Amino acid sequence: MTSTHQLRPWQVTVGGICGLVLTIGLARFAYTPLLPSLQAQTGLTDAAAGTLASINYAGYMSGALAAAWIENPRWRHWLYSTGLWMALLCTAAMAIAPYMPAWLVLRYIAGLCGATGMLLGSGLVLGWLMRHGHRPELGLHFIGIGLGIVFSAVGSWALSFYWSDWQGQWLSLSVLALLFFIPAWRWRPPVPAQAVALAAEDSPAAVSKRWAWTMLASYFAAGWGFVISATFTVAIVEREPALAGQGALAWALVGLSAMPAVFIWDRVARRWGDIRALLMAFGLQTLAVVLPAVSGSLTAALLGAVGYGATFIGIVSLTLALVGRRSPHNPGKAMARLTLSYGTAQIIAPVIAGVMAQSSGNFKGAMWITAGVMALGMALLATLPQES
Repeated sequence: MTSTHQLRPWQVTVGGICGLVLTIGLARFAYTPLLPSLQAQTGLTDAAAGTLASINYAGYMSGALAAAWIENPRWRHWLYSTGLWMALLCTAAMAIAPYMPAWLVLRYIAGLCGATGMLLGSGLVLGWLMRHGHRPELGLHFIGIGLGIVFSAVGSWALSFYWSDWQGQWLSLSVLALLFFIPAWRWRPPVPAQAVALAAEDSPAAVSKRWAWTMLASYFAAGWGFVISATFTVAIVEREPALAGQGALAWALVGLSAMPAVFIWDRVARRWGDIRALLMAFGLQTLAVVLPAVSGSLTAALLGAVGYGATFIGIVSLTLALVGRRSPHNPGKAMARLTLSYGTAQIIAPVIAGVMAQSSGNFKGAMWITAGVMALGMALLATLPQES
C-alpha cells in the first residue's frame, strides 16, 4: 500500500469512494438488478427472494453494531481491509454456489461487507483527512453509494447482452468489482502512528427519552421504506408487462439521483433545520413509493426511482448527523441504537413484502403498507421541536 507520506487527499477520497462502490454497490446491491434473472432461471420464489434480502440486512446490521462499538483504530482498519477482500470474494462466489443455503451465507457476508465500507471505511477516510489538516468532504465521499448503484445497474444491463445465464452475470460483475478493489486497497488510510483505543466515558443524556424514542421509531420507518425499494425496484418494474426490460434503467436512476442528494439535503437542513429537512425527505420518499402502486406506467416507475434515490441517502445522513451532534461525548452508542432500529425494519420488511407478492402476484400491497409506515414515521417526526 502507498505509504502515509505518499498518499494525497484525492487518493484517499477516491479510494474511499471505490470502497463504497465495491462493498455497497456491488457486493450488497448487485442483488437487486440481478434478481429477475436469478428468479427466472433458478425458480427462486418471491418469498425466498425476500428472505435472501432480509439475511443480507441482518449481516449489515451485525456489522454496523460491531463498527459502532469497536474503538481500537487497528481493529477498525483490519476489519475494513478484510471487508474489501470479502466483498470481492462473495460477489464471485455467488456465481459458483447455486444453492439456497450457500446464497444465505453469502448474502449475510455481503451485508457485513456493506457495513465495513459504509461505517469503518468512511470513518478511516474522514479521520485521515482531519489528521492531515484537510477539510473532510462528506458529500463527495458518499457519492460512492449512488455511483455503486449506477455501476450495478448499468453493469448488469450491459452484461445481459453477452451472458444470458445468471452465473455468468455474477462472475462478470466480480471482475468489475476487482477494478474498484485495487484503488480501494492501495489507497486505504493507514492506521495512525500512535493508534490507541480511547475509553469513552458515559456522559449525561443530551436528549430526552421521548426525543430518543421518537427518532428510533421514525428511523425504523425509514429503514422499512429504504429496504423495499432497494430490494424490489427492478422486480417491481419488470412485473409490469408494458415495462419489461426497463428495470435496469429504473435502478440506474436510483443511483444517479442519489449521488448529489447528500449535498442537496445538507443545504436544505442549513436553511430550514434538520427536522424540517427530514420531514421533506420522508414526504418525498412516501410519494415515490406510492407512484408505482397507483400507476403501472413507465413515467410513474421512473419518477418513483428518482424520488427514492434522491431521499434515502439524505434521510440516513441527516439522521445520523443530527443524533451524533446531540451525543457529542459518545455518538457511537446513539448511532448503534439507530442502526438497530433501521436494521430491524430491513430484516422484517422484505419477508413480509415477498410473502405478499407471492400470494398476490404483484408488489402493490407491499408498497401501500410501506407508504403507510413512512407516513407514520413522518407523523412522529412532526411531534419533535422544529428548531433543530
